[in-house]
Amino acid sequence: MRKQYGKIANKKNQQRQKRRLSIRNKISGTSERPRICAMRSNKHITVQVIDDTKAISLFTVSTFGKSAAADSCNIEGAKKVGAKVAAVMKSKNLSTAVFDRAGYRYTGVVAALVQSIRESGIQV
Repeated sequence: MRKQYGKIANKKNQQRQKRRLSIRNKISGTSERPRICAMRSNKHITVQVIDDTKAISLFTVSTFGKSAAADSCNIEGAKKVGAKVAAVMKSKNLSTAVFDRAGYRYTGVVAALVQSIRESGIQV
């Protein structure tokens, strides 16, 4: 069932939400193979590792807050965030995951994030 977000004023955000829901209908995370969901803004990037069967977030890594992995949302910051995500996944004995790009294009920061996770030994 699709969530109703009401009227979104910005056309780009409206289209991204439509893509996000379309992607979300096709993928799901489990406790053995969780879903990695990336949220990107102009200043920051946040990554959640989610178990959809229990509907819980296993952990979160971002570029802001007390435990910030990097200081900016550029390609270098995305690589640092990806390395930290992979390190925490390895400590929790998770070796595979499903990537949810949340409607963002798979270039630049999003691609660098996933590439960094793959280089650290997690199968995405």
